[in-house]
Amino acid sequence: MMAVGTTNTIDDPFGPAVAHLAASDSDWKNLIARVGRCGLQPKPEREPYEALVRAVAYQQLHARAAEAILKRFLTLYPDMSFPSPTSILTTDKNILRACGFSAAKVMTIRGIAEGTLDGVVPVRSVALAMADEELISRLVSLRGIGRWTVEMFLIFTLERPDVLPIDDFGVREGWRVMKSLPKQPLPKELSKIGLAWSPYRSTAAWYLWQAADEFKRLKSK
Repeated sequence: MMAVGTTNTIDDPFGPAVAHLAASDSDWKNLIARVGRCGLQPKPEREPYEALVRAVAYQQLHARAAEAILKRFLTLYPDMSFPSPTSILTTDKNILRACGFSAAKVMTIRGIAEGTLDGVVPVRSVALAMADEELISRLVSLRGIGRWTVEMFLIFTLERPDVLPIDDFGVREGWRVMKSLPKQPLPKELSKIGLAWSPYRSTAAWYLWQAADEFKRLKSK
């Protein structure tokens, strides 16, 4: 367990965020005390193109199922750490389907590849200079890419600290659990509530995911 309110950014880069949330009310303080240090683990070395393809694989699937599909997908390209857009576009759709992707996901992945070649999906250096809403507006123009997918990209690839995915079931469920509410808040309600967590809403989202998972584990016993 960590000491609630820790702000030593050398030992814990999420210290200021944790201190901010813990100071906001006792429920946050208790949740953080139970969960411990923030375990948010971005993958900043990934290019936006790769991050988006991986995010699509995880859409509406359990993590283990998505990882199995990705493993089969990557096996198709043994000479590459990750297939290039051109490689994907020259791969037969049925072969991609055989990895476990739905027809809709194959179309989405191909769309990401095309968008990368067309410049719609920016390279990492360009993406880093773009504002959150600018990136969201640009990337949701791609087939099958919604706001949630881009928000996951912002949190886990670009390490943006102040993103609150209000449409995420786990985030809304975490708030319901933490506050012992009879039902989840509507996205618009959570958006207003979450203003108090800025500029650390990405960390808040991570802790709310933990709250939802904790409740699910206890319920299954």
